[in-house]
Amino acid sequence: MKRILILIFMTASIGVQAQSWRPAGDRLKSAWVEKVNPAAPLPEYPRPIMTRGEWQNLNGLWNYALASEEDLCPTEYDGQILVPYPLESSLSGVQRKMRRDQVLWYERTFSIPESWQGRDILLHFGAVDHEAIVYVNGRRVASHVGGYTAFSANITSALRDGDNRLTVRVVDKTEDRLQPVGKQRLYPGGNGSIWYTSVSGIWQTVWMEPVAKKHITDIRTTPDLDGSRFAIDVKAVDAVPSTDKVEVTMSYGGKVVAQGSAPVGQTVFVPVKKPQLWTPDTPNLYQMSVRLFCNGKQVDEAGSYAAMRKISVAQQADGIWRLQLNNKNLFHFGPLDQGYWPDGLYTAPTDEALKFDIQKTKDWGFNMIRKHMKVEPARWYYYCDVIGLMVWQDMPSICRSDQGWDSRNWNHQKDGGHAAAVEANYFHEWSEIISEFYSYPSIVVWTPFNEAWGQFKTPEVIEFTRQQDPTRLINPASGGNHYQCGDFLDLHDYARPPVLYLNDTTRPVVLGEYGGLGRHIVGHRWVESDATTYVNYKDASELTDSYVEQGEAVLKMAKGIQMKDGTPAAFSAAVYTQTTDVETEVNGLMTYDRKVMKMDEARIRAINSAISHSLDK
Repeated sequence: MKRILILIFMTASIGVQAQSWRPAGDRLKSAWVEKVNPAAPLPEYPRPIMTRGEWQNLNGLWNYALASEEDLCPTEYDGQILVPYPLESSLSGVQRKMRRDQVLWYERTFSIPESWQGRDILLHFGAVDHEAIVYVNGRRVASHVGGYTAFSANITSALRDGDNRLTVRVVDKTEDRLQPVGKQRLYPGGNGSIWYTSVSGIWQTVWMEPVAKKHITDIRTTPDLDGSRFAIDVKAVDAVPSTDKVEVTMSYGGKVVAQGSAPVGQTVFVPVKKPQLWTPDTPNLYQMSVRLFCNGKQVDEAGSYAAMRKISVAQQADGIWRLQLNNKNLFHFGPLDQGYWPDGLYTAPTDEALKFDIQKTKDWGFNMIRKHMKVEPARWYYYCDVIGLMVWQDMPSICRSDQGWDSRNWNHQKDGGHAAAVEANYFHEWSEIISEFYSYPSIVVWTPFNEAWGQFKTPEVIEFTRQQDPTRLINPASGGNHYQCGDFLDLHDYARPPVLYLNDTTRPVVLGEYGGLGRHIVGHRWVESDATTYVNYKDASELTDSYVEQGEAVLKMAKGIQMKDGTPAAFSAAVYTQTTDVETEVNGLMTYDRKVMKMDEARIRAINSAISHSLDK
């Protein structure tokens, strides 16, 4: 059944307010900043993996205030902020820095459509950095810790007729080195810095939807290629196995191809004959309808989708280990993608902009993206699913080990609980990230650590990750301290050209970062006098020559070489640094504003395609 998504915006007075909104500051802007509609920013449905037909977007202009931690909810606000762009961003209209001793308050009003009467109302936040407490009409309805994952609340009992007041209190202690922050820093520095502007507050869509008392809360889909079936686990509120059941209908190309059902709480197995496989070249997706029945009556329905694909490793006859997709060797090749924007920071200006980087990556001949030190909104992974790009997903780090936190030097008796707090925060957020994005088929690798930044108890972390998701590969530490655990060994090498300097005869070896080739483009830099790169080239031709030279070295090592002792070895994946410039870094394939492509696109597409298909037979 075709579902029509109904988007309802609160329009009263918003149009007048929106006329006064302007991007803040005079720094670099992307091409999409002019397409931001302050009356309806990011209006697209925010949760593609589980859809319903009715919903209400709460993005737009909210009141905001910065206050001390001791202050109660303010009666007067500092002004208006455009949600969901973070406080420090230009697109928020505010562009203010949040100190570690401050609290950020948000407030707006909303009303419930008459057609929703008699149903429960769920309030959803895509992500709030970092700690949030949510109130409706002064009543606390939710709290959440973690800046990268979604959370929800059933707010039905707190609602009243007419206007309702929604208030959010946010704490974000970026520099405390207790919480995952990735590349964020309150004071990122200048030349030579690899840190970026901090992000605070609401930075993903806020929205509501009506549901039945008993309703679906999660759909967890696991493809089983070898068994030619899907396993679907559905969670539902207040449903019981004795009277309630779940039915799943799976379609492909508009035709129903399989169905299955099971009591609530049990796995629904859906066999699929002659499955259509998902690959970067053929990103086939099955559409799903998931229905909840209580005593024989349907009470809820949600749409979803799935892909039949398997990610694994295998040793070849020559002794070399390879990454495999659908039981076939495939070289994973893609850029390091930071996911930052000059105007929205963590938040892309528009949905078109969010998709742009992914489509360009595909057009350049890559088949993978390493999402570096950041987690994206759900729609980003949806576009990777649809366009056909594998994703290596990093866990955002707490901090670098040379910045005050090195687990090898901890004195657990004297650190005042610092280590324990760091570990708890890490496991809590990593678990939520894996759970939220489990069903997006494009994600094929989890990466808990990067370059030993805050790396701790690596074997334990790998085992924890495996328990959370046994279906994907785990990159234990990309370029970090190496342990004999996880599914492959990851080396970083910014030499020109890179080399395979360390082999592992028990698992694949990958080149987790290389390149970093820079080119300054005047008029398209975050700070004209401040730029960071490993090496700088004067023009597109010179830069492209170097890129191709490095690519040819990677291609050679993808096909296989012999180490000095005669042992056969090869890279099974490579990650080029990076998709775009970011603030003072100028080593992107594109400028930070996405307005200038720095290389000859036809030439890089040719070498990238050769690398991506280097193991094809």
